[in-house]
Amino acid sequence: MGYYIGDRAIALDVPFTDPNGVQRPANWLRNSSARDRESLGIVWQQPTDAGYDQRFFWGVGNPKQLNDQPAVDEDGNDLGYTQTGLKTLWKATQEQIASTLLAPSDWRVVKELEVNSSFAAAKTAFPTTWQTYRAAVRTSCNTRQTEIDACTTVDELKELLFGSATIQQQKKDADGKGITESVTYQDQKVDEEGEGVVDADGKAVMEDVTEERPVMEAVPNPAIATAWPADPE
Repeated sequence: MGYYIGDRAIALDVPFTDPNGVQRPANWLRNSSARDRESLGIVWQQPTDAGYDQRFFWGVGNPKQLNDQPAVDEDGNDLGYTQTGLKTLWKATQEQIASTLLAPSDWRVVKELEVNSSFAAAKTAFPTTWQTYRAAVRTSCNTRQTEIDACTTVDELKELLFGSATIQQQKKDADGKGITESVTYQDQKVDEEGEGVVDADGKAVMEDVTEERPVMEAVPNPAIATAWPADPE
């Protein structure tokens, strides 16, 4: 995927020459508006051979089964067993992760049970930090499984489990209104008919253009799963 002028790919953060012969700076694509790009014939293209996450999709635009469902034949007849959906598979994965996180401290539990005269005494002797950690692992596992159950689409499930920790959104002021900033850049001047103006030598006549653009900031992604607790060591 990427920006193109005709068949020519335009890379982000790299200077390029537009169809009018104007040298654009490296940050032009990031700072440009949709209108800016449209006026120069710059379009965003999604390749036909786009990859897909095989954990969640059978192919491009072909998601796997989300929920457990009765297996049926081509005529819709029940085959007598249940096809496991992604939710069940990923909930089981959370249990495997929890088991992996708990395993390194299992010996601590066994030790206290062996050296103390009763379960109550062993529990009292077991370090509080490790009790807290192990309880937090189990709680996180249960919470993540609940979050998986709440997903209504495969895309939502994928974002929950593998989404970015932060997302970009417009910054807001104390009243909750979106904050903007004035950005000035050079663009080719256009006449009343919307045609690009050129000088006597055929070179584009440039002018300063100022527009308001949203001020963006990184915020925690609310769509990702509850984090696993940190090992106390």
